[in-house]
Amino acid sequence: MGGHDGIGEDKEALRQIWLEKARTLSEALPYMRRFSGETVVIKYGGHAMGDAHLSSLFARDVVLLKQVGINPVVVHGGGPQIQKMLERLKIQSEFVDGLRVTDRATVDIVEMVLSGSINKEIVTAITQAGGFAIGLSGKDGHMIRAAKLRRARKDPDSNIEKLLDLGFVGEPTEIQPHVLNYFEGSDVIPVIAPIGQGEDGETFNINADTAAGAIAAAVGARRLLMLTDVKGVLDANGVLVDEMMTGEAHSGIAEGTISGGMIPKVETCLKAVEDGVEAAVILDGRVPHAILLELFTPHGAGTLIRAR
Repeated sequence: MGGHDGIGEDKEALRQIWLEKARTLSEALPYMRRFSGETVVIKYGGHAMGDAHLSSLFARDVVLLKQVGINPVVVHGGGPQIQKMLERLKIQSEFVDGLRVTDRATVDIVEMVLSGSINKEIVTAITQAGGFAIGLSGKDGHMIRAAKLRRARKDPDSNIEKLLDLGFVGEPTEIQPHVLNYFEGSDVIPVIAPIGQGEDGETFNINADTAAGAIAAAVGARRLLMLTDVKGVLDANGVLVDEMMTGEAHSGIAEGTISGGMIPKVETCLKAVEDGVEAAVILDGRVPHAILLELFTPHGAGTLIRAR
């Protein structure tokens, strides 16, 4: 009898687990309806992209978004993978203000890694999770028109500003969303490598955050989700800020509360929101199902930035 009692307890425990899962799905329904038919641009990179388990969960979550009627657009980075390939080929590379100086030899490798191996790994993961993904680069369909990124730096000795030559590092000048608009009404999930094309056909390496923000604005995305390796924006006490208005974000940068590598991410979110995206979110891609937690729960999963 004791054995049967144990089986009964196990069944009851399993029943409670499934009831909890059913409750979670039921509670997510209003959020699914809110975002149904809307476009969500997801910047994917960092450690989450290099972790096989997290990559698998990411792919499943993206497929789930498509299944419930949301239009996910994935824009990915690949800095660590690029670095590994450059080292393997014994090509020297340096960084200035966090940006990789990209000469002719380097840009060919950057394009090969981003548009080739990384892009197809993400496409394969989404396909294995039951989705229908197509890999693109910003060159396809003239999607990302780009120009050479101009950066100035003050010389510490003379205090004179000098223009930095970062080579083939670019910034978007125009986004042509025609291809993405075509996919919107289909079952296709586009996966985009942040490579742009200049006026003379030259190839430009574009920061993935910047590319994702520009694409989100061009397609009128409801959300821009920036998956990073940090929780989000932290206040002066190191506590996660759940939501910020654009004015508060500008103040945080000016006052130094938002600092270091978080500044360009917040600036990307601000530009996207100011260009028409309803809200942008910085969230931790290392948290399993971070996308679902952000979109389908009342508390979200990171720092949401919106206009007043």
